[in-house]
Amino acid sequence: MADISTALDAIIVEPTVFELSSPGRTGTTMPAADVPAADSLPEHLLRSELPLPELAEVDVVRHFTRLSQFNYSVDEGFYPLGSCTMKYNPKINEDTCRLPGFLFTHPLQPIETVQGNLALMFELQEWLKEISGFAGVTLQPAAGAQGEFSGVLMMAAYHKMRGDTKRVKMLIPDAAHGTNPASVGMLGMQVVTIPSDERGNVNLEALKAACDDTVVGMMLTNPNTLGLFDEHVEEVIRLVKDCGGLMYGDGANLNALLGIVRPGDLGFDVMHFNLHKTFAVPHGGGGPGSGPVGVSERLLDFLPNPLVGIIEEGDEEEDLAPLYGFVTPKHSIGRMKAFHGHFGGGLVRAYTYIAMHGPDGLKDIAQHAVLNANYLQAKLRGTYRIPFDRICMHEFVAEGRFEGSDVRALDISKRLIDYKFHPPTNYFPLIVPEALMIEPTETENKDTLDRFVEAMLKIAEEAQSDPELLKSAPHTTRFGRMDEVKAARELILCCWLPENYESLT
Repeated sequence: MADISTALDAIIVEPTVFELSSPGRTGTTMPAADVPAADSLPEHLLRSELPLPELAEVDVVRHFTRLSQFNYSVDEGFYPLGSCTMKYNPKINEDTCRLPGFLFTHPLQPIETVQGNLALMFELQEWLKEISGFAGVTLQPAAGAQGEFSGVLMMAAYHKMRGDTKRVKMLIPDAAHGTNPASVGMLGMQVVTIPSDERGNVNLEALKAACDDTVVGMMLTNPNTLGLFDEHVEEVIRLVKDCGGLMYGDGANLNALLGIVRPGDLGFDVMHFNLHKTFAVPHGGGGPGSGPVGVSERLLDFLPNPLVGIIEEGDEEEDLAPLYGFVTPKHSIGRMKAFHGHFGGGLVRAYTYIAMHGPDGLKDIAQHAVLNANYLQAKLRGTYRIPFDRICMHEFVAEGRFEGSDVRALDISKRLIDYKFHPPTNYFPLIVPEALMIEPTETENKDTLDRFVEAMLKIAEEAQSDPELLKSAPHTTRFGRMDEVKAARELILCCWLPENYESLT
């Protein structure tokens, strides 16, 4: 296994922008100031030198283009980990979020000057309510995990408002997303794990045993991380509510339900949306992310503030538009993020995506995502073990191991890179040994899926005939297999330092 430092040495062979620098080169010309010059800056805020590279525009473009070509992207090929991280993002989304009226506004502007922005946010709230079946929606949370945390805060506030302070336990299935127990732990609640049954559903007997008057609620990922819709979801919700608990729906897998099932109609009290999964906002590399939260009537008063509302009704006869502004729920848990959510980065893109598809198009998205996943599962069944082998939703989980071979899921994923495919999610959910979570999404056509199947079947053959080929993969990439544990524990965030670095610090 290659040492990470060896790889970094190789990277430095490529000339850096600093090595390409030459005094006097420039790619920009600053315009003349159109405002009076300011007084000189205080001496203690000035540096005697700023060691920035001096380059022509063409050098900069070529440098960053070359770096971009080192990476795999959804515009280049298939990501079988799908909407979880890298669902295809239509380019129309990029155009709308760059419209001047959206791009050049500021959250501190008077509301009279940003009525278009607020109208978009209000309508997006209404659309998400309609899609999910909830009574209210906040767009504020910055990502799914923060949306989760917001939801759990509201559940806790609801019980506290009623004086029910003995409720300290949150029930979480073993097929839930890993952020669920993290959100609960941040509030000091106790996590009670509920096992799955032999068909991948919540084990009803275990759930019945856990339900008592100390339960805050249950966080249910449905479809779960096995890609399975819980066959007893209505019974699960009834059991939790009968003991006074609330139902949290993890909405990360909503892509499978659009236009088919509304979580609010099933009886969920709160759910976060992942706009960067279901509604094609770019994701990966940390952002931007967006995690709106929908709630039932009983949690409306606890939503984060502020929400976008109509503060002055319009008049159609007189052609007067309503005046949009911000409103604060009666028992709000408070602000979860500076300003009003990721507006251009997330909200405008999601609005565009929903508007372009409409109700029928959203339903098509879910149906095609489910069809693609079941097609792959059927093609790989028999070669790869499917531990919970029934009709799946948008994804399924296979075991990345073979009898008589010491090849593991990681080796299969690394070898997939040689076949020009991004690896699927590895080693999750934890209840499946050597898990490969495969999610094609709705945009991939049959030709692409067939090529992926062909690669997976070929890798299965190689696992028996030449296992070392897999264990040393990838072979066609710029660098070979890295020591990923060491890379995570010993971060090297910059591989270039100026010669006078010590004096600068």
